[in-house]
Amino acid sequence: MALIETKNIWKVYDSEGTKTEALRGVSIEIKKGEFVAIMGPSGSGKSTLLQILGLLDNHTEGTYNFSGKNLGEYDQIEIAKIRNSKMGFVFQAFNLLPHETVLQNVKLPLIYSDKPESEWDKLAEEAVISVGLAHRMHHLAVQLSGGEKQRVAIARALVNSPEVIFADEPTGNLDSKSGQSIIEIIQKLNTEKGHTIILITHETYTAEYAQRIIRLLDGQISSDEQVANRKIVSSDVFIK
Repeated sequence: MALIETKNIWKVYDSEGTKTEALRGVSIEIKKGEFVAIMGPSGSGKSTLLQILGLLDNHTEGTYNFSGKNLGEYDQIEIAKIRNSKMGFVFQAFNLLPHETVLQNVKLPLIYSDKPESEWDKLAEEAVISVGLAHRMHHLAVQLSGGEKQRVAIARALVNSPEVIFADEPTGNLDSKSGQSIIEIIQKLNTEKGHTIILITHETYTAEYAQRIIRLLDGQISSDEQVANRKIVSSDVFIK
């Protein structure tokens, strides 16, 4: 069974009577444990699709099933619970609280979870250690390098043990060395931990770490293909 399935998804923005079709009949299926990259030029609809799949925005028409359930049948409180417990997010801009510590940033999703507060520190510490930042645990986010900030963002995405991780241009603000380190970590989360990964990127090199690339053009799928020569991370990349 597919973890994510969309059927004929449309997203239409209406601004003072002017309608813009961001997505036009997108149908995709993503199985549990897949690593899928979504590519396309600026304005192709890739970020809009991620926002809809991540329950950060609503679609205009069509059906979205998550774990076999039609999300159109859920109210906003139920949708928020699914988003927080089943989904993790990594964004290009990191979205950390600059004057909070690494540990405090990673704990944030737990505030809205069903996990008892007595376990929050332990869970957050484990997530921080898993991305190789134990030595930065009590540093402020503002004191970190760009690559370290993105590792914190990954730890935050992991802390609730989500089924799927959405990564929106996670290497976009990083130098090439830091960017490669981040995409290797993300691949390890897929290959070793079994997380489903949906990656938005404009970089072909980055997309080739995925198993499959979906390309969008003008709000429609232009191709959906397996990666022929997938880049595989060496075994010495951390993830514990």
